[in-house]
Amino acid sequence: MKSLDDVLAAHGVGVRPLYRVIDLLRTGDHDLAELVRLSTAPRRSVEDVLNALGDDLDRSGDRLRIAPGVAASYLQYSAPRYADPLDEAVAGHELLPKVAEWVAEVPSPLAALDHVQATPETVLRRALWLDAHYDLASARLLFLGDHDLTSLAVRAVCPAASLTVVDLDERVLAYLDDRGGREIATAHTDLRVGLPPALAGRFDLVFSDPPYTPEGMGLFAARGVQALREPSEGRLLFAYGYSPRHPALGAQVQRSLATLGLTFEAILPGFNRYFGAQAIGSAADLYVCQPTAKAKKVRSGKAIYTHGPQSVEAAGTKPALLEKLKEIAVAGGLSLESRPVDWSISGPEGDAVAMDLSADPGPWLLRTLLGTNARRLALLVPNAHPDLADQASQEALASLIRGKYALRYLRSTPDNRHAVVVADAVEQQDEVLTRAHARLANVSLDVPDDLVDLRLVDVPRHRLTELL
Repeated sequence: MKSLDDVLAAHGVGVRPLYRVIDLLRTGDHDLAELVRLSTAPRRSVEDVLNALGDDLDRSGDRLRIAPGVAASYLQYSAPRYADPLDEAVAGHELLPKVAEWVAEVPSPLAALDHVQATPETVLRRALWLDAHYDLASARLLFLGDHDLTSLAVRAVCPAASLTVVDLDERVLAYLDDRGGREIATAHTDLRVGLPPALAGRFDLVFSDPPYTPEGMGLFAARGVQALREPSEGRLLFAYGYSPRHPALGAQVQRSLATLGLTFEAILPGFNRYFGAQAIGSAADLYVCQPTAKAKKVRSGKAIYTHGPQSVEAAGTKPALLEKLKEIAVAGGLSLESRPVDWSISGPEGDAVAMDLSADPGPWLLRTLLGTNARRLALLVPNAHPDLADQASQEALASLIRGKYALRYLRSTPDNRHAVVVADAVEQQDEVLTRAHARLANVSLDVPDDLVDLRLVDVPRHRLTELL
């Protein structure tokens, strides 16, 4: 076992977070997650310290501390701490209890979407920093995903700000509408498919906490550039973190951003703190980027996450399953047209269309039904898909789409991990449902003002019922 001094020496000039770990253990008891979050040291580094402390470490359940009898001998590892004025402002701010309430009730994180919840202090810190550095009252601010609820905090800090959130997670959009009183505009999108056309070229600031892969950061940055009104005058702000044990990962992401034509105006270390993400010390930097005149606006990507079926390392669907899907689609003599998953554009009306939605995190199924016109759709989805979870879920989806398709659910088909949703076109179809790629103002006169510029495929699910 390495001695404590050996462990500390191996971290070189970046040893200060480990001094903080020792200080926390010397002055109180903490569990491992707290030690990581409060020190910003990666979990593996914290565990190295704990192992090096040996018998001097007291354990009570999951609580850890240096034994009181020897605590004084560890005073030599104390280090001065920088007091950030913004941290002090956040700690005493009147909005912090409200932000903490919002964060406590937000829909649970989805690992498949790389959700890791930011602390309430971080959420408020972001809002205060944005308000201090930019004229939010005259700017338009877009959030590319907002499970952390930064938009709610910004609205509380600067009620005059014009805020819009796009997200893949329907639950987040519904939550923001409920807590934000619809003062925050919301739209649904999967950024791999595209940014809603109504949001392109409209914003001055873009904020995001993207998936921490080069592919994810690059895709979200490219969509951010696409959303800016004047790219070289706007700013993109990203949370991003990597372990100091693996600096090559940080280099890959920074290279990805630079390749897009972004310049790093600032990188604020440890700005964001999280409940989780222990591999990176439960912390991430804040990147402030200014696009150059040559910033690239178009970038596509499919595998961008670190977990689940949409992760960079995920394997594709077995060919045998896809062949069975095609057989279901053409039953009855229909001719087959197989398409990739993409509801962002309106293709020619098909006879029978088969699509592989086996990596669907939840929202793809409905969006594909809305955005694809065909006599029959055969859609391969996970057997545990939320729209197939029980009879109520199945009936809710069928009700939403009944003006266009009649649905059949083939559970455990072609195998016990998958299901096939078969959609057959009804005779009298609702025009709004068949023109899902048209601006809603051009399809119907009875559309809420905040939705008129969106397409049907961009409308948050919780608002489709009232719209249809």
